[in-house]
Amino acid sequence: MEKFSELVYTRPSLEETEGQLRKQLEIFRNAGSYAEAKAAFLKRQDIIAEFRTMNVIASIRTDINTADEFYADESAFFHSANPKLAVTLKEFNEALVSSPYRPEFEREYGDQLFRLMDADIRTNSKEIVDEKVEEGKLVTAYSKTAASCKTVFRGEECNFYGLLKHMLSTDRQERREAMIAWAELYEGASGTLEEQYTKLGMLRRTEAEKLGFDSYIDMAYMARHRFDYTAKDIEHFRDLIVKYVVPAAAKIRESQRKRLGVEKLEYYDEGLFFAKGNSTPDKDTQGMIDAAQQMYRELSKETGEFFDYMVEHDLFDLETRPDKRLGGYCTRLAKYKVPFIFSNFNKTSADTEVLTHEAGHAFEGYTASRTQEISEYFGSTSEVNEIHSMAMEFFTEPWYYLFYPQGEGERYVYEHLAESFVNLTYLVSVDEFQHRVFEGPQPDAAGYRRIWKKIEERFMPWRSYDGNEFLESGGFWMQKQHIFMYPFYYVEYALAMLCALQFYLRRQTDPEGAWADYMKLCKLGGSLGYFDLLKAANLKNPFEEETIREVTESVMKAIAEMEEKL
Repeated sequence: MEKFSELVYTRPSLEETEGQLRKQLEIFRNAGSYAEAKAAFLKRQDIIAEFRTMNVIASIRTDINTADEFYADESAFFHSANPKLAVTLKEFNEALVSSPYRPEFEREYGDQLFRLMDADIRTNSKEIVDEKVEEGKLVTAYSKTAASCKTVFRGEECNFYGLLKHMLSTDRQERREAMIAWAELYEGASGTLEEQYTKLGMLRRTEAEKLGFDSYIDMAYMARHRFDYTAKDIEHFRDLIVKYVVPAAAKIRESQRKRLGVEKLEYYDEGLFFAKGNSTPDKDTQGMIDAAQQMYRELSKETGEFFDYMVEHDLFDLETRPDKRLGGYCTRLAKYKVPFIFSNFNKTSADTEVLTHEAGHAFEGYTASRTQEISEYFGSTSEVNEIHSMAMEFFTEPWYYLFYPQGEGERYVYEHLAESFVNLTYLVSVDEFQHRVFEGPQPDAAGYRRIWKKIEERFMPWRSYDGNEFLESGGFWMQKQHIFMYPFYYVEYALAMLCALQFYLRRQTDPEGAWADYMKLCKLGGSLGYFDLLKAANLKNPFEEETIREVTESVMKAIAEMEEKL
């Protein structure tokens, strides 16, 4: 494989791809043996991989430069083509679930494959192609809106990410001014963002109605392959977070307030854990990659081979630039069975998190694609995928010293643990917001803000915006891109964090056993259901009250011990 920058992009023909798929579909339907049917099924996988690899290349290059008109047009092509291709793929899925060779497929690949197929059949239809195409266009428009927001702050042109580093300054006035500038960017774009989200909401409701779901919530749960739990279970989970995590997080915030020496903790103080400043990497981008390469070589043979491959093929784009899409993610180039990591380095500890969190996703995909035969199992459902990433953040703690000046790596261990735990309250806030939006009639702009304000009061009672009217009224909700781009994808982070924290706690007493279970989880990919994967990795169910209570108590004990030493 060439370096990513050298990969040749060619727009695939939708007609040719559909033709190739239909040819294999015909072979599959008329197969005289299981071997013949399986061969057609696997050939289908190769055809899809070719199409989706071009899609991902175009998407990454669009995100790298949202002002690039060529790749913007290519991304628009895929937004239009993918819903149409999904209809053809649905026919293949329908043929598979009704195949006379289904028992043989189940014996070889398990029943999880058919749970996935049934869900995709139920949530994809030619009846909603027009809505899906329009939804893709709106998501692209949202990305461009967010990426185009810039301001000049203290002589520096900044986007949202550029301002966040100023909110970590040891100068409180600088932090306050950065928050105001940050809020003004969102307030200035709020009319457009609220309009885009309202249109997305109406489209998603229409899709659910056309497909016969009682609500978009039901459709979203099935589309996200949530087979093992319901919206009611998630509601109970959020209640348990309020019962156990919120009071504990409030204690962490109070300790933070005392360390900072402020009378009242404001939003622009929340990111700063120490008055002298948070731990900050002292490496440039190449230095960060070099440190990560040493870390992964020493962590295990498998992680070393994985990261060496990433470096050799330049499977990263990490630095913030004008017109670059916000955020960070890991995606996959299916044809090559390799991941790609996208981020916006901002010279804060978040840069370290990218090289551990996103690399956790990347490592799982790299590993599973070499141990699982079918692409449906190269990754799992999101609540498992996020275990891979979040647990990697904790497994790599012994090497944090490589990224930070002397002594700061140890302090970052505290910052990371405290922030990860407190963040559970925000993770479930985003989930509750989406449930409230879709439980009743479509809210208006003011309705979104009222919903968010009440949620903040419940899950983050310490939150204060120092009188900023826009944020105090509930405007903070629109800063979360998942709400726009990946509906109902966020509570998975909270479920996964409670499992990642279990790995963290086990690593203290049984590092080899914890790592062996993590490797097992990565190798299994998505070949089993959610609860079965947890069981295979010796992880306790995060829906159980006892699990949340035990993790909360153990984490708070660890934090207290660290605070005594700091």
